[in-house]
Amino acid sequence: MKKNPDFIPAAESAWFIKVFDFYVRNLFWRRFHRVWYHQEYYPDAKSKTIYYLNHNSWWDGLIPLLLNQKIFRQKARAMMEDKQMQRHKFFKKIGAFSVNLEAPKGVITSLRYAVDSMKRPNASLFIYPEGKIVPFSVNRPSFKKGLGWIVSKCPDADVVPIGVFMHTAVSDKTELFLGIGSPVLVRHDSDNNAMNHQLESELSKLLGKLQTGAFNNRNGFQRLI
Repeated sequence: MKKNPDFIPAAESAWFIKVFDFYVRNLFWRRFHRVWYHQEYYPDAKSKTIYYLNHNSWWDGLIPLLLNQKIFRQKARAMMEDKQMQRHKFFKKIGAFSVNLEAPKGVITSLRYAVDSMKRPNASLFIYPEGKIVPFSVNRPSFKKGLGWIVSKCPDADVVPIGVFMHTAVSDKTELFLGIGSPVLVRHDSDNNAMNHQLESELSKLLGKLQTGAFNNRNGFQRLI
């Protein structure tokens, strides 16, 4: 892969992840009334997984670390907008790498890096395919093309939607609900648009169930924090 001087690769630091994980858990504990999750996917030591999530808040930058450290425990990396990484370069130490959504060559560099990252044993990738923060909705989201391309290049990876939903219905402090869906039965012979459409639809279904469960079926969730 040709070097791009503006690209920021991941540079994981085991000790920094441990320290930052403690900070993140404490931050969620202080800022949220509760953090809940519902889990339908259970990776093992041989799993490789692409997780894709809806992008609705500032907290989305920390949710992948929380989930991986508390539940998945894989060799996780996450794609992050370059503007955010320039301001917060420490994210590379927890596995984030940059993507410049305004430069086609920069996008290609990041997508190839993502695929190369998935060649590692027990690798995982977290991606917010909407590419920007948008209001929460159960309607079918609109993804950038990158997710479908990455999935097409990683046929041995499970592709798992994760829904993120927050509300203040029972407390003045926000409650966070995370829905970890089942792997999508991806049609790898589909073109990029068709694959993205399928992945968008699966996330939409998951968000609908997550929102309903968050209000009406708390017994279906476990407490994360």
